[in-house]
Formats: sequence, structure tokens, C-alpha cells
Amino acid sequence: MCGIAGYIGKQQAAPIILDGLSKLEYRGYDSAGIAVFDGQKIHMEKAVGRLRVLDEKINHGALLPGFCGIGHTRWATHGCPSDTNAHPHMNEEHTIAVVHNGIIENYEKLKQRLEKKGYRFVSETDTEVLAHMLTEYYRGDPVEAIEKVMHRVEGSYALGIMFLDHPHHIYAARKDSPLIVGINDTGKFIASDVPAILQYTRTVYYVENEEIVCLSNEHTRFCNIDGEPIEKQPVTIDWDIHAAEKGGYEHFMLKEIHEQPKAVRDTISPRIHENEIDLGEIGMTDEEIKNLRKISIVACGSAYHTGAAGKYVIEELTRIPVETDLASEFRYRNPIYQENSLVIIVSQSGETADSLAALRDAKAHGCKVLSIVNVVGSSIARESDAVLYTWAGPEISVATTKAYSCQLAVFYLLALKFAQIRSAITPDTFQTLLTALKQLPDQIEGLLSQKEKIQFFANHYLATEHIFFMGRGIDYAISMEGSLKLKEISYIHSEAYAAGELKHGTISLMEEGTLVVALATQDALYPKTVSNMIEVKTRGAFVMALSTKKHPDIEKYADYVLYIPETQNLFAGSLAIIPLQLFAYYVSLGRGLDVDKPRNLAKSVTVE
Repeated sequence: MCGIAGYIGKQQAAPIILDGLSKLEYRGYDSAGIAVFDGQKIHMEKAVGRLRVLDEKINHGALLPGFCGIGHTRWATHGCPSDTNAHPHMNEEHTIAVVHNGIIENYEKLKQRLEKKGYRFVSETDTEVLAHMLTEYYRGDPVEAIEKVMHRVEGSYALGIMFLDHPHHIYAARKDSPLIVGINDTGKFIASDVPAILQYTRTVYYVENEEIVCLSNEHTRFCNIDGEPIEKQPVTIDWDIHAAEKGGYEHFMLKEIHEQPKAVRDTISPRIHENEIDLGEIGMTDEEIKNLRKISIVACGSAYHTGAAGKYVIEELTRIPVETDLASEFRYRNPIYQENSLVIIVSQSGETADSLAALRDAKAHGCKVLSIVNVVGSSIARESDAVLYTWAGPEISVATTKAYSCQLAVFYLLALKFAQIRSAITPDTFQTLLTALKQLPDQIEGLLSQKEKIQFFANHYLATEHIFFMGRGIDYAISMEGSLKLKEISYIHSEAYAAGELKHGTISLMEEGTLVVALATQDALYPKTVSNMIEVKTRGAFVMALSTKKHPDIEKYADYVLYIPETQNLFAGSLAIIPLQLFAYYVSLGRGLDVDKPRNLAKSVTVE
């Protein structure tokens, strides 16, 4: 969840490392630190708070000269945010420095053993165990010491390590936490994500599980946990560097909201040829698709919400039973796998820890796994049987918007293709739905022009303490995402519920002035939702409704109405979410909060 950046080469390391860490701020962190070899010793500086505190402390890197270093932004798991708990961590002799993403699950047992041997701990972190263990096993060969540590620790880690005895080298290792290596003409890089090094190189190596890396000016070497050499091929990153910048927008979130028409278009257009859908990427024969008996959609957070909407669409069009699961529940509930089933893993980053664990469990039970991810070469993408990329480009804001919309679009493509192959819909229905799908990017663009109207409304609810979202069917799935967006970045208590459950408890919370956001885009369920709107208004709630112009009478039952363009009911979620994203953004903005870096949250949740 935190960030790693390291550099060895011909340029001063500290400014490059600071710049790399700044590109990873979206991942979430509470402190930062850096260690640089100056030719004689390893110097280290740390600071609690934003990266700029550390940057000012070392005068933008000028106070830490040297051509080899590692840096880190920490998101507290073991021990509160403090200078002492911040990374890097060093051994007592200050001859080994370590930065670490992940969690060492057996650190208490290891710590007790080391303390009995006389090692003195100064922090509350699990990471400090690694520095002392490396000291315990080091006999002149860093790789051998790292191997021994990897054989003894349990949990997840991405490591950057420096040894004073090997001053012109950086070592790295990985298990279940993302790590990449980059190279250019002037140096070598390690990082936990591509944006950290995109300004310097597009040539990267993805470090696989239980691999060790040794970087120097002369070589780039990889080996496995047993020390056996590995030959790896570099990958060229084709992201546009400007896509990872704000481009004149006040926040990344607003920029990414406005990028949704292009992102959705880029996701669907290459897969539609002459009014047919081409999903050759999934690697399934027509026979396999016809024989499918069950689909399990497994994801976390917003990705889970796209799965909840996807379930309605897939079941409606294909008549295949679909089960949606939170990855953290799926992996621990001993799920029942059956023959001719498909597991779909959804993740923006492709590194989500619970989703990756669920993927591995499904594969271990012989299930075919299809992933929907945004990051090419990510762990989930590499370990899946097949991948449907969302092509949203880099998403920097912690609160996802464009990746969410692209995931929805992929589910539409998948549902339509499966329905066509299984003859579950007529050719005319297929073409009608395909036409509606192709219109979505332009319709999203039109909705974005309503942002001033939404901002006006949002400004009236900056001080509210509780907001409720409700809907039925797909509207309920979208309500969950609208509620999550609001609570993520505004810190307002927000709750989504199926409107049909209103009388089963939630109605007791309705009082004078309570804001209820009611989604009513599904024609068949419209009268039922209106009935629920009347119930909450009767108890004093203020209702903001979201519907289509097919239902102008909704103005009689709501205090404020936003309309979305006409589309097929199954695709309404792609349009209804846009006003909810903007609403969350403007509430957060109006409350003076850091929209792109909400407290306690990280972009990619790579630990449990």
C-alpha cells in the first residue's frame, strides 16, 4: 500500500528517489524516509507527514549526496506514524538499510528469537526484524543472506536493501507485493509502481514472487529463492507520461472523471468490429461458453460494485447463474467450485492482496480464471488464464472513477458476447444493445456538462452528517458505489441499501432534513422506488432523485432531480454513476479536504 523507490547510476540518487516517491503519493502514506550511500557510509533521514516535509528537511536531496539510495512512503500497520517507525530501517551497526512494503506475519516470533540473541529493537514495526535477520545471516554474500531471510519469514513483502559492504549495489526481493525494475542509459531503478519511474524510463522488468534482484552500474541480475539465475525479458510501458499528470485540473479525481468518455471508448471500441464483439483475449471456445454452469465474480471495494452490477447484466442476458463475492470473504469461506465454472477477478491495480489470494485459490482448485484489470503486467494479470484489460490509462486518485466505468463496460461486452454465443438473446436484441453500448461515451460526455448544477446542490450539503443512497436492482449496485465515493473523500457517514429493505430497519433513521439519494433508472422497478421515496419524504427526508426523462413525474415525489440520458436499462449504471462521482467530489472540495489523498486510504491495497 505504501511506496518504494530506489536508484543506482550516474546521477545524484536522492532527487530521483524523492521524485519517484512523489509519483506514488496516491498510494497512501503517513511518513517518508530515504537512505543514500555517500561513498563512505549510509546516511538516512525520515519525517512524519507529507513527503514535502522530508523534501524540505534534506533540501530537495542536496543534503544527502550519493549515487545509490532507496526511499519509502509508509502507511502504518505496525506502530503509529513516527520518525522512528518510518522506513528505511537499519541494523544497529548502520551497515544494512531496508525498505519494505507488506506485512511480516510471524515477526513477533522472529523478534523474540532475535532479542534473545542480543539484538536491540528501536521501532514498533515488523520491518525492523528484516534488518536484524539480514545481519544475523550475512557472511559477505548479500544474496545468500536475503535467501535465508526469505525462507524464514511469512507474509508479504517487496524489499529494497542496501549493504555497506557492497556500496554500489541495490538488492530487491518480492513476495505478494508488487515490485518492478527499470533501466535507462544512466542508471537502474526499483519501484512499487510504474509512475515512480515513468519520467526516466519505459523499459521495465516485473519481479515475480520469490525472486531476488541485484542491481549495479554494470549488471542487472535476477535469481530465485534458491539462488538459481533467471533470465528475464524487459517490457516496454506504453503509458503516455502526461496521463499521470493533472493536466490543468485542480485534482486528479476531477481529471479522471472527465477522462471517462475516452477511457470507456478506448475500452470498447477495439473490441467491436463490424457490429460484432471480438473477445478473443478470453481464450474460451464457443463450446466452453455454452457449457458454463456458473460464474463467480470476486473483487474488493469499487471493483466489487462493478461485479454487483455485472451480475444483473450477465444473468439477465445469458441466464448463467452469477455469484458475487468480496475477495476477503471468498478466500476464507472455503468456496464450492464446480465443473464448467468461471471465476472473474476484478481489480484496477491488479495487485489487490485479497483478490490475488482468491485467484490462486481458484486456480489451485482447477478453475478457469479471467481477470479484468487496468495495469498491464500486474500480478493478477500475469497469473490469470486470460485477461480483459480496461485500457483506462493510469488512475492516480485514490477514489476510482474511470477504472470503475471501464470495468462496467467490460462486463457489458462479456455479457453480450456470452449471450450471443449461447443464443440467449435474438440477433435484433444483440444489435440494439450493442448500439446503446457504443453510445455510452458520448452520453457520459454530455452528463459532465451538468457539473455546475451538481456543484450547486453539493454546496448545500457540506455540513450534513448522514446521507443515504437507495435503489433497486442495478440501481442498488450503483447506490453502493455512489455511497462509497462520498464516504471515501468527504468523511461523511454514508450508507447504501436496497430500497426494498427500507422497512426492515433503515427507515428508523429517517428524520427531518436527512438527505436520501434515490436512484430510479430501471423502468420495471420505477413504481416500487417511487413508493420508497414517498415513505422517506413522509418522515421528513430531503430526496434527491436520479432518473431518466422518461419519468418526468418523479419531480412530484423528489425535492431535487437529476436526469440521465435515455439508454438501455442494463447500461443505466454507467450514466447514473457520473453525477454521483461529481457530487462526492464537490462535497469533498467544499469541505476543504484533500480529494486525491483521503485519510487512511491507499490506492492499491496490497496487504490484508
